[in-house]
Formats: sequence, structure tokens, C-alpha cells
Amino acid sequence: MRLDLADLRLFLCIVDAGSITQGAQRANLTLASASERLRSIEDAVGVKLLERRPRGVVTTEAGDALVHHARLILHQQELLKDELNAFVSGRRGTIRLYANTAALTEYLPEKLAPWLARHPRLNIDLRERTSADIVKAVEAGLAEAGLISDAVETGTLQVRPLEPAPLVLIIPAGHPLAVSKSLALRDVYREPFVGLAAESALQEHIDGHARRAGFEVSFRVRMKGFRGLCEMVSHGVGLGIVPERVANRHQREGTYRKVPLSEAWAQRRLCACFQDWDGLSSPVRALLEYLLGGGE
Repeated sequence: MRLDLADLRLFLCIVDAGSITQGAQRANLTLASASERLRSIEDAVGVKLLERRPRGVVTTEAGDALVHHARLILHQQELLKDELNAFVSGRRGTIRLYANTAALTEYLPEKLAPWLARHPRLNIDLRERTSADIVKAVEAGLAEAGLISDAVETGTLQVRPLEPAPLVLIIPAGHPLAVSKSLALRDVYREPFVGLAAESALQEHIDGHARRAGFEVSFRVRMKGFRGLCEMVSHGVGLGIVPERVANRHQREGTYRKVPLSEAWAQRRLCACFQDWDGLSSPVRALLEYLLGGGE
């Protein structure tokens, strides 16, 4: 049995009209073409589907079965078209977005919550990476876009700034260095530090700059998140390096001082990077427009 969707539509047009002539008109076919296709349908099925009468046609029992299933099939086709159109228009899908630690933990939660609430059929697969690794991933096509620090080289990628995201030292309030106006990492690397977990993209970024400067930071303890790190610094366990937004948010909860880092690598801006704006899929472009302040 070989029936295509056009055959099913024609058959329903004829049945709904009660006439081959009127059914052909509804299907935008000539009477001769519709009659020939109807004969082909009955030959393919192997059973009579319509009874021809002087005032039109009526379905046989087999014809009733075909009508039932034809309506189901065409309805499913419409549902499929609607669902695929949702992907094409950006109303549905999964966005893979790479983000550095600061973007993932501090910037995105408050930004994404209202946007995702307004787009219930979209999902986001967030992956934490260092900014350098994100650039490589986007260049390789593993992700359409990423949120990075502008402190890294981006090659041929397009970059658009989102907001300042400098790194600062947080120092226990009673520490002699707490009164400093600014400090470089080389000035404090001999001090005991509280760090983030070794797999943290931000900690990897900081450790990499220390190694390139020719020294290693000594950690008394590593914490999973910023809250725990700030709590440790507040109790005098050691110094820490966090995004300024983090330092401001947790400073009310502890007793430490915020001191700017003087190195250029710490004076960061959070940016979105991608290969080509016009080449982005609709969901990714919609999200970036929102983050950049130009969309819902």
C-alpha cells in the first residue's frame, strides 16, 4: 500500500464534500485528475473505499477506516510542522552556552531566570570553562557562543561587552595589607590563601597567571563556592581572589576588606563571543540580544 499525504488530503476533500467533483475543486485538481488518483488509491488499498451514487459518493466500511486514520495522520503532520517551526523560529530548543566561573555563578542566574520564565519551551545547557577554553570551543564549533573575560585573546571571534567583571583581593579586616589601596598578586603570593576547588575555571585562570609570573599560590583550604571562600577569609583563614560583584555581595556577611588587583589580567570585562552574528541559530541570537540589552 503506497499512500502519500496528498492522497489522504484528496480523499478527505472528496468525503467531506460528498462529491468527487466538489472534492477535486477543494483539492485544486481537475475532475479527471482527481478521479484517476482516486482509482489509484483504491487500487493501492485493494478494496473499494467509496460507493458512487447519483447525488454523490458515500464511504464504505473500509473508507470509514481510511477517513479515521487519514485525519489522525494529517493532524500529526500539523503538530510536527508546528513543533519544527518552533525550533526554526527560536521558540523551542536547547541552547549550549559555555561560561566562565564569574558569568556562571554571578551574572547569569539573575539574568536567565526571567528570560527562561518567558520562554518555557527553551532549555539551556550551561557548561563552565575557562575563558581561553571557551574561545577554543567556539572557534571549533563545539558551541555557538560563550561568555568570557576580555582578558583573553579571541582571535577571529566577534566579541560584544556585557559588563565590567574585575577581580579583587579580599583580605581579613585585621590584616596589615587590608589598608592597601591596590596590590599585585606578586605582592601577596607568599600569604596563605583560600581558593576555589581546583576544577574551578576561575581558579585555573588565577593559578595560570601566577605560574606565568614565576610563582605558586599557597592554599590553606579550597572551597566549592564563593560563599564558603568569603566566609573563610572573614575568619582570618587567608586571602582570597574573587570577582568584585562577589566581594560586594558577601561583605555584609563577614569582616574583610576589598582591595583592587593592579594587574591588567584582573581588570576584566565580561563579554559574549561567537563566530558570526548572522550565523547564530534563532534561540542563541535571541538570548544574546537579551543579555546585550536589545531584546526581551
